[in-house]
Amino acid sequence: MLGALIVLAVVVVLLVALAHSARAPRQPLSEAEPEAPPEGPARLPIEASIDLHFFAPRDVPSVVDEYLSAARRAGFEEVRVIHGRGKGVQRARIQKQLAKHPLVLSYRSDGLGSTLVVLSPRRPAR
Repeated sequence: MLGALIVLAVVVVLLVALAHSARAPRQPLSEAEPEAPPEGPARLPIEASIDLHFFAPRDVPSVVDEYLSAARRAGFEEVRVIHGRGKGVQRARIQKQLAKHPLVLSYRSDGLGSTLVVLSPRRPAR
């Protein structure tokens, strides 16, 4: 008896949903207006880490530089730069860049394929 009531309730819900969708005006796909592409570069939220595996090696220095600046503006005091383990070539390039970067107070390898970076604090706005 209980099973029959559950089946009946599900059928009623489906019929109501079907009736509701039948009332909604539909536009044929051929007449639908395409969405306009966003203007300018995509805006992504700044997080406490960046994975460099998704970038071409030639782009990594500029990506790291822009990321560190954006992370500091976002208020991060420490970030993680994920470069991978491998032979250590990418780690060495990144740490050489970090040693000269004006926003970096210190950095250290975590031994797991990333470098932890301590950023200089933001100056309060006057």
